Amino acid sequence: MSASSDVGSGQSEVRVASAPTPNPQVSGPGRLSTAWTLIGVLPFFVFALLFLILPTGFLMVGAFQDAQGHFTLANFRDLFQQDVLDAYWISCKVSAASAFGGALFGSLLAWAAVQGKLPAWIRPTLMTFSGVASNFAGVPLAFAFICTLGRVGLVTMLLKKYADINLYSTGFSILSFWGLTLTYLYFQIPLMVLIITPALDGLKREWREACDCLGGTAYQYWRYVALPVLWPGVLGATLLLFANAFGAVATAYALTGSSLNIVTILLYAQIRGDVLHNPNLGYALALGMILVTGLSNGGYLWLRARAERGRR
Repeated sequence: MSASSDVGSGQSEVRVASAPTPNPQVSGPGRLSTAWTLIGVLPFFVFALLFLILPTGFLMVGAFQDAQGHFTLANFRDLFQQDVLDAYWISCKVSAASAFGGALFGSLLAWAAVQGKLPAWIRPTLMTFSGVASNFAGVPLAFAFICTLGRVGLVTMLLKKYADINLYSTGFSILSFWGLTLTYLYFQIPLMVLIITPALDGLKREWREACDCLGGTAYQYWRYVALPVLWPGVLGATLLLFANAFGAVATAYALTGSSLNIVTILLYAQIRGDVLHNPNLGYALALGMILVTGLSNGGYLWLRARAERGRR
């Protein structure tokens, strides 16, 4: 009885040992799926190559050349001219003001929609509007603000007629620093709402309940629990808003023309083909802008990764 059992178990072991094992290298459907996946993302890589990588390489080479194509560092020396430095300074001020205002009001708006006890339909409506408004820029946005806050704009005339407030007698102008900053806020605030909403969703209700059970106040909750979790995301989103405003050109040019000396308008004037301008200096200006926006986006990515680690 035991012998037959041993024989039977031995045959079973032989059958198991002789069973064919799947070859991981032979997977026709898997390879076909991978090939179709690569074909699907191929347009993205082609687009990135033609409209991002090659133009960036072209302007990097052109920044070190003169009009005859010879190597030179004169373009970077010209960056320290007073008008160029002023253009960078004004661009940084406009970008910082619109980024700070967009981060502040966008965070408060998102908090009211996510954490506030508002009707349920407000949040999806706000997110839909933010998705549209964050991409509304250029000539249509400039035209809308001129019609609204221009010298004969709707709001300007209503304030003058019903409140006896002459907006332009106070020194305000839609073509000035504050006018451009206010225009940028139209797309900066919705962009902040879209960025910060996932971070606000990451605040667990259990944290607030634990704080309440331990006798903590609302101030202590935000000071010791919520803000330490949120600050990397808020600061990173502010850097992203700064880069977004720093690289904007269509809205500023359509709104102010050449009356406000910002670096994007100066860059456009250098490379549009006028014989009185230097395209290679424009390449150097663009390289400086890439450096500024690259640092801002790098800081945003680092802070976002830190915020995600904190939420885990």
